[in-house]
Amino acid sequence: MNRDRQLPEDGTLTHEVVELRVHGVSGTTAETLLDHPVVIRVAGDDNAGFYRPRPGFGISDRPGGLKVEAYRWGALTAGAAVRTLSLLFLLPFMLVNLAVWARPATGGAGGLIGPLCRLLAATLTAAFVLSVVGVSIDLVGWQCVGYQPCRAGRGYLAWLGSIPLGPRLAILALLPIAALRLLWWLGARSSRAFEAFPAMPGQARDALGEDRIDEPGFWNDAIVVRRLLTLHVAVGLGILDTILLGAQIHLRPTPVVYVLFGTAWCLLAIAAVLLCRPARAIDEGPGRGPVDMRGVRRLRQATTVVTLLALAYTVVPLEPEPPHGQLPGYEGAVAALIAVQAGLLIALTVTTWNQRRRSRARTPLWLGGLAGPLLATAAVAAAYGFAAALVYRVADFLDRSDIPNPARPDRPGAPPLEPPVSYRWAALAGLAAIMVVAIAALWRIVATRRRRRRMAEQIVRRDFPDPPPEALPQRAAVREVVARAAFTEQLGPIFIVFLVLSLLGVAIVALDLIGVGPSELSRYLARTDGQATTNLSLVTDVGIYVIGLVAAGIVVLGLASYRSEGTRRSVAVIWDLGTFWPRTVHPFAPPCYAERAVPELAKRIGALARRGGVILSGHSHGSVLAAATLLQLPPEVLPRVALLTHGSPLHRLYSRLCPAFLGDDVLYEIGDRIGWRWVNLWRDTDPIGGPVFSAHWPGQPPRVPPPAGTVDRRLRDPVEVTVPPDDTVPPRIDQHWPYHTDPQYEAAVRELAGRLDPDLLHLSRDR
Repeated sequence: MNRDRQLPEDGTLTHEVVELRVHGVSGTTAETLLDHPVVIRVAGDDNAGFYRPRPGFGISDRPGGLKVEAYRWGALTAGAAVRTLSLLFLLPFMLVNLAVWARPATGGAGGLIGPLCRLLAATLTAAFVLSVVGVSIDLVGWQCVGYQPCRAGRGYLAWLGSIPLGPRLAILALLPIAALRLLWWLGARSSRAFEAFPAMPGQARDALGEDRIDEPGFWNDAIVVRRLLTLHVAVGLGILDTILLGAQIHLRPTPVVYVLFGTAWCLLAIAAVLLCRPARAIDEGPGRGPVDMRGVRRLRQATTVVTLLALAYTVVPLEPEPPHGQLPGYEGAVAALIAVQAGLLIALTVTTWNQRRRSRARTPLWLGGLAGPLLATAAVAAAYGFAAALVYRVADFLDRSDIPNPARPDRPGAPPLEPPVSYRWAALAGLAAIMVVAIAALWRIVATRRRRRRMAEQIVRRDFPDPPPEALPQRAAVREVVARAAFTEQLGPIFIVFLVLSLLGVAIVALDLIGVGPSELSRYLARTDGQATTNLSLVTDVGIYVIGLVAAGIVVLGLASYRSEGTRRSVAVIWDLGTFWPRTVHPFAPPCYAERAVPELAKRIGALARRGGVILSGHSHGSVLAAATLLQLPPEVLPRVALLTHGSPLHRLYSRLCPAFLGDDVLYEIGDRIGWRWVNLWRDTDPIGGPVFSAHWPGQPPRVPPPAGTVDRRLRDPVEVTVPPDDTVPPRIDQHWPYHTDPQYEAAVRELAGRLDPDLLHLSRDR
């Protein structure tokens, strides 16, 4: 209604307007964000705070009454070391939690996608427990300690050899419990530290779910996290119980152990049913709380009792026959779990595809709307890749670097350290996926290079039509930067290849249900001879080493991020994308920083709007936080707010990856709520940011008419390819950062300040 209003000719505002800057991924200092040498914190704390230039030091504020403030939230996502460790150990949990947020937009609650993702998340917890069980109970307690050659020279294992088998297994069962308790502690601690942050008055959640991002209290899912924590601990303990009791059935079958075994399976089934039900809350009252938390707590108590009884039954020192081979039932449990995951992944893919056909998305979705199944499949693949590397490396260590397989038969008197065949399949599938995806990525780079360069050439010719001869090398450099930035849109086929290979790999791994490994299958189907079988075994060993190198590479990447800003930003992009959404699927995923950042921003904007106007300026991922914040503001605050986004991935990434929550319909709704007081700045050289509504390719008209068609404003980067008269080098290519130093940024701020309604601002100040 006031889009044409500008600042007065003298540049002086008749009302107080604060430009509130929100940084993007990898964080930055408040001094850099404000372009000021000395700043003071005016609200918040060390984890996330609001800063202003300190008066008396440099230029504190712009002339004319326009003030500037910065929101620094980077400490919420922790440091490079924590990010690296989380990417390594919590990556599967983070990916499966992200999968549910990538569902197509159908206008509903997601149908079966939520329950399927929650069940898949529970199987990842079970896989985590099984991997620790495989190392502690199977390899160490059952296969290694009972043999003198394995204990020789290892005092830390010798004491276990003097303990009867039952007590030994019970003692080693404490390791999976401790690992599960560590994950519980991390989840509960992060929930207290970052999540459940108080929202603005009137924004308390009245229903728990993930239907709309503008729901009151959407970013307060503490109850959901607590519920999931309880259920996942119950699942982890139930898996441990079934393994222990299954082994006891093999050693000394009695009616008691059969009853306990059946009870453990019943409790796992109850946990699965509860996971299929979304958490719902009722009005709090005396002695009342969430509807289904009572049942969840009772499940946890029952599982704890069964675990104690299982440990008590296992610890009875009845010496059975010496163990041979693997822990009874363990390999079958791993194979059965992978088969269940394969079925869930197929069901998730089919369900997502059906919902995609009913999608209301206006623009093509990333991967045709199959981003959710891709992320879930990647979570399963990462989980079993890391599990296979862990189990085989421990077996390699225990049998002194001599893993038995057809290429290296057991030595006389050596322990039969045989990890499950499923892990050998996982190693082979992981090696194949890594190699094929790497080849596909190289092919995609080469295949699209000519088209990207042709597009980039059109851009640089339009921006720099007649450069002098000495500026041609700089113009060529700009063309290459633009061509590289356009590669983001070419990643789809690579991920499709990964999705197909991973689904095929998970399905093949389930062949272990019938005891068939890679070597056996090659003999049965291809009628290969012994040498071919040996070579295939060597290839699977290579897969184990490659997966281990990938894990080591993640650690190296984290260490490198301390020294390299570019590397740190790349790691931060993955981290901040994965931890932006609430943990409604897996409670052991890294904490959701937005559950504090969004309500905190909303509260601060509400306070500033009572004194005047606010220009919310979000860079990169900060623009996503800004959009989510605007959707949480009360209606009476919105007329006093304008939005400035720059380097924004709102459409280029989030609208296509998470269409149900930040799709085009939601972006149009944001514009309507703030009266289209919105300017979006973008560059062709930016590999992350882009336009929100207009066409990206040069020479094309906007896709939509005004007012949405006037939001996007392209910045030329660099401003020139020739050397300025007062400089010695050409202007730098800014790409993704910074934007706020561009003169057009300042012009956009002043334009938005003038478009804020002075009458409303005076009214708010008088109140």
